[in-house]
Amino acid sequence: MREPGVPPLRQLPARVADLLLELNTPPRLAAHLRAVHDVAAQLTAWLTVHYPTLVIDREAVLFGAATHDIGKTVHVEELSEPGCRHEPAGQQLLLDAGIEPSLARFAATHASWRTTAVELEDLLVSLADKIWKAKRVPDLEQLVVDRLAAASGQEPWQAFLNLDDHLDKIAADADHRLAFQHSYSTSTG
Repeated sequence: MREPGVPPLRQLPARVADLLLELNTPPRLAAHLRAVHDVAAQLTAWLTVHYPTLVIDREAVLFGAATHDIGKTVHVEELSEPGCRHEPAGQQLLLDAGIEPSLARFAATHASWRTTAVELEDLLVSLADKIWKAKRVPDLEQLVVDRLAAASGQEPWQAFLNLDDHLDKIAADADHRLAFQHSYSTSTG
């Protein structure tokens, strides 16, 4: 049950919700994807307002956030223990489902944001996957700050302060998102 005044999490895109049903996704994984998708929506909405010259594919970020851990339907053990086998498995699941490679990539790239070929959209999916639970990752945030400063002409310190303030606001609701996720079972039965 939601506390009064706490807005509900956004629904997953219908295309993703249908795929999760088809894959018999564990409820906790679906809840996690919904929480990360909601945070990605908050991030991209903020960027649209505060960095209007920044070019991002908002729909790709939202799709990526909504599917980034879909490989855990194959590697269910990674719902409760560390592992990275879900990353390539998730990308392959999405490709097999007819999802375009440009969208399926997020399942594989959400944890590999340190590579040089990463796009801003990949960084935003990675950031949403961290900040949903109030985890701050300075190196990841710096990569986003660098892109914001370059796109806007702001000094990096100003872009940092702007992003830091917004991430603090998102992180403040982490307990509600964590409670939402943990109210669902890890089993499909």
